[in-house]
Amino acid sequence: MKLRKWQEKVIKEFPDIIKNYRKFILKAPTGAGKTVLASEIINTFYKKKKIVVLCHRLVLLEQLEKGLSNDHKVKKLGLSEEGKPFDKYDVLISTNLRSRDFLMDAIKKCDLLIIDEAHRVSPNGQAYKELLDQFDEKSSKDSKLLGLTASPERRTGDQKDQLGLAFDAIIDCADIEELIKEGVLVSAEYKSFFVHDLELEKMDITTGDFPIEQLSNAIIKSSMIQYACDVYLKEKKRINEKPISAWFCPDVLVAEETKKQIEMINLRVELITAKTPLKERMKILDQHEKGNIECLISVGVLSEGWDNPNCNIIVHLRPTLSKVFWGQSVGRGLRSAKNKSKCIVIDVSSNYTTFGPVEKLSWKLWNHRKSYLEFKNRFNWISKQKYIEDRDYTYLLCEGMGDNGKRCSLVYKKKMLSDSPCPMCSKYAATDLYKDNRIEKPKNDNSLHKVFFERVPKIFGDMNRGIWINMENSAWRDANIYEKLFLTFCLAFDFVSGDSTGSETEFWNLTLEAEKKVRSFLFEREVTIPQQEEFIFSNLSDGLSKGKVIRPVQTNYGIAICGENFTKNSEEINERKFQKALQVIERIAAMGVTNTEELPYYKIN
Repeated sequence: MKLRKWQEKVIKEFPDIIKNYRKFILKAPTGAGKTVLASEIINTFYKKKKIVVLCHRLVLLEQLEKGLSNDHKVKKLGLSEEGKPFDKYDVLISTNLRSRDFLMDAIKKCDLLIIDEAHRVSPNGQAYKELLDQFDEKSSKDSKLLGLTASPERRTGDQKDQLGLAFDAIIDCADIEELIKEGVLVSAEYKSFFVHDLELEKMDITTGDFPIEQLSNAIIKSSMIQYACDVYLKEKKRINEKPISAWFCPDVLVAEETKKQIEMINLRVELITAKTPLKERMKILDQHEKGNIECLISVGVLSEGWDNPNCNIIVHLRPTLSKVFWGQSVGRGLRSAKNKSKCIVIDVSSNYTTFGPVEKLSWKLWNHRKSYLEFKNRFNWISKQKYIEDRDYTYLLCEGMGDNGKRCSLVYKKKMLSDSPCPMCSKYAATDLYKDNRIEKPKNDNSLHKVFFERVPKIFGDMNRGIWINMENSAWRDANIYEKLFLTFCLAFDFVSGDSTGSETEFWNLTLEAEKKVRSFLFEREVTIPQQEEFIFSNLSDGLSKGKVIRPVQTNYGIAICGENFTKNSEEINERKFQKALQVIERIAAMGVTNTEELPYYKIN
């Protein structure tokens, strides 16, 4: 099989990758061809070597078995295996962690361990911890752990359950926008709406996402499903080819109600869940791919491991705080196919305005609780963009009323001076999200960066450092929560290394090392910081700008801590320190600081 450009690039660079990393993730979008890449890596670099492949998907297992059988002896792991691993075969494939003793022995002896859907790897979970420990402690130092996924982040903010504890690096192999240009994927056309009677704000999200039962009840009580159906009927007319849609729901209750309402508008619809028998599921999927079933509703099945290139409409009926789920589900519609020019994404869940377009998502090995509280500002993604004073565009929330008495509520971007109406309902009534202050400019770090780099060296140059550095006790003792965060940021800026980094692993190693020092400093002084629901950059810049939140004692002591860096370091070093310090303070604000720290990478007592 002829390789795509991005696959050829990875194969060319693979010797350097395995030279620099032992455990790494190869990230590529859904539909880009990760399975083909895995086969090519094995065939090119691991002939006559011992390989274990753990697949979440039956499809991948079948594809790998077919692709490798010509050059390798392949075995599928059975429910109860006996004997010695790699006896008369060199590739062992399994869809789950069955025959654990046999599998553990195989991992100990393998040269390459491949894990599909690597974002599912829980370093502290019952299923994977033993496996990862076995690989780390018993396998050869030359053996490699390769993860494959389109979304390399854990859905949880639990610091004992992060990909950074299992892998050393994320290798970004293929960019969605580049693959769209090459014709491998199609572009997404987002239709983002607000359902005003959907009540989410009071839900308990300490688990990292909306509780399914509460979410389901809220959706059923709202007009969300009807809204989605109404929009779908309009949007399907804009598809040149036959409409083939996938609908994502949080549970069976919502899925069944959705199916009922779709049937009322006389469309062919089927529902599949994890409990749908495999034979029946395959039949439904085949009919959907052929277009005989227009609407396919899913509960936890289609977001991973499903591939229908002909799907040209995605309908999102599941509000989520998981960037992973958003990315995986939308990605299902981006695979190119004959006569397919685009995929329409109908989002009635506010996920688009929380996370932004899938092609712009960024991923990292370490995640924290803050990521799952961003829904409180449903214009989060817009607010994260660099604020441009002289921009020639704005974002509008349509307020046009339809014949059914409901607001259109489409979120769309518009040129400032254009006289164009809402592209959905053709009405002119809309709220300007910038003018209405629905978009909070301080949500990004641009304002903080400017103030910090302008004010700190100036104030430090004019102050008597000796006086203020002796104010440590009173500065910390009397500090409110915002002042504690300000002082902690100054501390992190001083502690963190300004060394350049060539990989995400290096960046995070230096960042976490600084976090250790900060936490130790706070622990020794019995300074605690409660978890914050959101981290507001403007509170840090407040004191530097003679604001009202940070008082002079804390401002000057903080500058006394970190200001010397501007006299002894280059601008480049301070910039690198600033970026790492931002990560430290965001993590500390999101996770808090207690007198008993039990983070896996740092234990104080």
